[in-house]
Amino acid sequence: MPKRGQHDDSPGDARKPFSDVGGPAGKHAQSHDVRAEELTNPEGSERTEAEFAADLAPQTPTAEPRGHSHTDESRLAVSEKDLHERLPNLTDDELARLPVLRAGTALDQGGVYLDLNDPQRQPFKAIGGERAEQRNRYIAKHDVDYRLWNRLAGQESTPVIERPTTHEQTANQG
Repeated sequence: MPKRGQHDDSPGDARKPFSDVGGPAGKHAQSHDVRAEELTNPEGSERTEAEFAADLAPQTPTAEPRGHSHTDESRLAVSEKDLHERLPNLTDDELARLPVLRAGTALDQGGVYLDLNDPQRQPFKAIGGERAEQRNRYIAKHDVDYRLWNRLAGQESTPVIERPTTHEQTANQG
C-alpha cells in the first residue's frame, strides 16, 4: 500500500485508467477474444420499426379489425318465425334491429356475443377461430343498441347513477 502522497501506478488507478494498456479497448482485449467477437456479432444498424413490422406481418393472421360490423354476414331476426315465439317480449321493430349471424361467420376474437338459442342467454367473449354454426343464433354486442342488448342479456334494469349527497340533502334526511 502506498504511503500518503505517493501515487499508485497500477492500471486501475483512477488518475490514469488503462492508459498503459491502450485504454478500455486494450483492457478488454486482454480478457476477451476480440477477433471472435467481431466475427460472431451481427453487423449493420438496428432494424427500423417498419422493417420489424414487415417481418411480423406475414405471420399475423389476417382478420377483420375487432368490432367490425357483421351486417353483410347476418340476417334480421324478424325474418325468422321461431324467434318471434322464442322472444315474445320483443316487438317486430326490435326484432328488425337484431342482426343474427349466418352459419360460417367468423366471430371477432374478444368480441362479445349472445346466442338467442341459449335459454339462459349468457353473453360470452369469442376466442380466435370461432365461427357461428347452424345451431347458433349469435348476435354481436357491437351490432345491437345497448338497451336492447341489456334486455336480451337479462339486464333490464337501468343502471343506477350514484350521485354525491349535498349538505342540504343530508340535513333534510335527519
